[in-house]
Amino acid sequence: MAIEPRTGAVLSLVSVPSYDPNLFVNGIPLRTYQELRDNRDQPLFNRALQGQYPPGSTTKPFVGLAGLELNQVTTLDAITCKGWYSLKNDDHRYRDWKKLGHGTIGLSRAITESCDVYFYDLSLKLGIDRISSYMAQFGFGQRTGIDTGGEAQGLLPSREWKRRVRKEPWFPGETLITGIGQGFNLATPVQLSSATATLAMRGKHMRPIVVREIEDPQNHRRHPIPPVEIDQVPVVNEGNWWRIERAMSQVIHADNGTARRLREGIQYKMAGKSGTAQVFSIAQDAEYDADEITKRLRDHALFVAFAPLNDPQIAVALIVENGGSGGAVAGPIARRIIDQHLLGGTAPEGVTHATQ
Repeated sequence: MAIEPRTGAVLSLVSVPSYDPNLFVNGIPLRTYQELRDNRDQPLFNRALQGQYPPGSTTKPFVGLAGLELNQVTTLDAITCKGWYSLKNDDHRYRDWKKLGHGTIGLSRAITESCDVYFYDLSLKLGIDRISSYMAQFGFGQRTGIDTGGEAQGLLPSREWKRRVRKEPWFPGETLITGIGQGFNLATPVQLSSATATLAMRGKHMRPIVVREIEDPQNHRRHPIPPVEIDQVPVVNEGNWWRIERAMSQVIHADNGTARRLREGIQYKMAGKSGTAQVFSIAQDAEYDADEITKRLRDHALFVAFAPLNDPQIAVALIVENGGSGGAVAGPIARRIIDQHLLGGTAPEGVTHATQ
């Protein structure tokens, strides 16, 4: 999903695998329809609008902004990441993707290197109530209102939601994994792209619009559909937008960024965030090995981005089902989409992969 941040205009809405819609024009043969309907890869399912996935680390910039705005952290604060995090009086270890940890780390580098331990700690400081209410301002857990049917709602977990739906209390450990986009969290590509566009516009939240104009069948006059601003995400400190944007730009442009290889031959400043979302949980003492796991149980690869950094013209969110690393698999696709939009597809052919 790609959006023009200033107007909310949808630039691209893609679901793969797809099908030939012309098959339905004059009546599709029953056998052909059954093949599409029963296909294990579900080509009739519109993933961009209806696919609900754990957003993974793509939510970290939003949680980081909440931490700054709600005075739970400053850019000068730092913690020690040893590769795992534990709650008080609990021997369960919430692991970081980097086994040996990131050492002493603050907010900016935690976004750039996608440090889980930092966001476990920040999420505990914020608490689930503040995380849920702050993320809701960016449209998580609710339909965007895009002007086409079939949009799914996603799920932004909260204490109230769990009590109402599951008849259970909320536990502190659930707050930790919510802060890294796992647990009960679910988001659609259209939600992620809209939230990323809102971040790019420093809180100006536009409704995604597919139809740009309507033509009168009588006189053939075209009537443009005006942009619709939903609301403005308020901030106490305007500088906090810049702090998050800078950290997201370092994901690509800094030597320690999780998607640093995307900067090869780049002709503009880009801000982004990779994400790798677990499809299933593994045991406390087990190691994740993609080669040993059936393809349909491998991690999803996610990437969100906007560019150019100081004049956002496109915001992208994409998910590669069971693709593995967000930086290595989803990032290069996002880079090519943005190159095509900004440069007409003149990016170097060598841009094919990124780091973990």
